Amino acid sequence: MTLHQRRLGRRSFLAAGAALALPLGGAADLRRFRAPDPAGPTGLPPRRRGLSDLFGEEIRRIPTDDPVVALTFNAAWNDDGIDAVLDVLRSRDTPATFFLTGQFAEANPEAAEALAAEHGVASHSYDHPALADLDAAGLREQVERADRAIREATGTDPLPFYRFPYSETSADAVAQVNALGFADIEFTDDTLGYLGEGGGITVEDAVDRAVRAIGPGTILQMHLGATDTSGPNVDSRALPAVIDAVEDRGYTVIDLASLV
Repeated sequence: MTLHQRRLGRRSFLAAGAALALPLGGAADLRRFRAPDPAGPTGLPPRRRGLSDLFGEEIRRIPTDDPVVALTFNAAWNDDGIDAVLDVLRSRDTPATFFLTGQFAEANPEAAEALAAEHGVASHSYDHPALADLDAAGLREQVERADRAIREATGTDPLPFYRFPYSETSADAVAQVNALGFADIEFTDDTLGYLGEGGGITVEDAVDRAVRAIGPGTILQMHLGATDTSGPNVDSRALPAVIDAVEDRGYTVIDLASLV
């Protein structure tokens, strides 16, 4: 399949995913997140209407009682596991959202482009700093620099979502990210697969953690890449069993893009 064909397929899939928003209670359930639309220049491209429904707080669960789960992956290191993850998602016709750091996108442009060709990509900061190390100007730089890097690497318009490094948030930081045009999408639970077998997490451990987290609106966090100490990527090997567990419990994996 060519890159052009994959992009066409992704457009068709996202169009279908958008139709899920109302059956999931999208507009009705998300009204509690409503905040004024951001005003003033930000240096970022304009975002879609309806995004402000997600503003006002960190989002750690899709606001629905329906049996749906969203799969997300963070990518901040190398491209270990990416081909395996894409192969599984493709063969199972399963959507996922990939939160990339700007540095990952710059260092791995082909991998970033491959992810964006078939799935939604979003921002996980530029270089993964602790929130306590940033002032307002520093946070703004993280958001804007990551957005530019992801756009340049993928050649696509990323989803208007931002996930804070280490999931460290504050009311002021979320408000600033919202004002820059991004919703803060965190996660319900994490497989801890990023620790790898070198950090004491096996494939079975990652699957067990995912299974325990399954519930209405769960946003599951997994990771791509590997460090010098973690060993081969765990979450890419856990993914087939995770999808099986979701489906065996009568749940459906949905695309986070349907939220906007």
